Amino acid sequence: MRLEDGEAGLAARTIARRLSSVRGLYAYLCAREDTGVRRNPVPASLAARRPGARRGRGGMPLIRTARTLPRVLAPAGVDALRAALRTHRDRAMVDAMVLGGLRRCEVPGLRLEDLSAGERRLFVAEGKGGRQRVVPVSARFFAAVGAYLESGRPAAAAARQVFVVLKGARRGEPLPAAGLDEILDGARSRAGLERATCHQLRHTCFTRLREAGMALEAIQAQAGHASIESTRLYLHLANGWLEEEYLRAAEAIEALSLRVHLRIMHVLPDHHRVPPHPRKAARRRRRAAGGTSRRRPILMVRSWWERMRL
Repeated sequence: MRLEDGEAGLAARTIARRLSSVRGLYAYLCAREDTGVRRNPVPASLAARRPGARRGRGGMPLIRTARTLPRVLAPAGVDALRAALRTHRDRAMVDAMVLGGLRRCEVPGLRLEDLSAGERRLFVAEGKGGRQRVVPVSARFFAAVGAYLESGRPAAAAARQVFVVLKGARRGEPLPAAGLDEILDGARSRAGLERATCHQLRHTCFTRLREAGMALEAIQAQAGHASIESTRLYLHLANGWLEEEYLRAAEAIEALSLRVHLRIMHVLPDHHRVPPHPRKAARRRRRAAGGTSRRRPILMVRSWWERMRL
């Protein structure tokens, strides 16, 4: 979006996010009932702007955001990013996003009791929207976590979180999400990648799983999506799967069209033709033998139809 003075304005997603924050603040003030705020001035949709309208989630949104496809990293980019990481802790955090599809806020929130190395599973206790889930993760992640816990994590760290600060005055304290961003930005610049974010690693994980044939329902459970519509995005990102499905359907259509054309031109052999109906085949044999067809004459049919009308 651009302002009237010609300067570059804010993106539609940024405006929608800030409106949501302000709307949430007023909703909290209305719920307290001791602040003097009785009405939320920020409507949830265009329909809610009318006087007396219900404050629901339906209707057209105030800001229409474009539904764009997210970017994913190529396998070579993932290898370069992982090679640029300096510690076992950093590799384990990146593997949690690339191999397990965890969100940026879920990685620092992992606790020691959430790891199940024997079953190769993770328990996500603080997922988006307060939803908890159990997700399987590759053995490579647990190998990196094991190396980190054995030689990288401070022994005096009392935090329950798996990933803690390794240096400085905050050594042994839980690593914040901003620290994860800083680590990833440094590795991206050392690897020579133009862009590599936490959410991009998550998209890369689910795109590769979809290309490998994983069902959408399973990806939804792995990702922690509340709606399957959010998971359908990876149908468009998995280009190989979409191309294979299209080529398979296109070949079937072309083969059917070719068979119909050859049948019309009387080129297709008899064993490839669709056999006629038994009654039609019997009539053809009687005509070829010089007999008459058993079909009722037209005059008789017309007279029978006239009697029915009377």
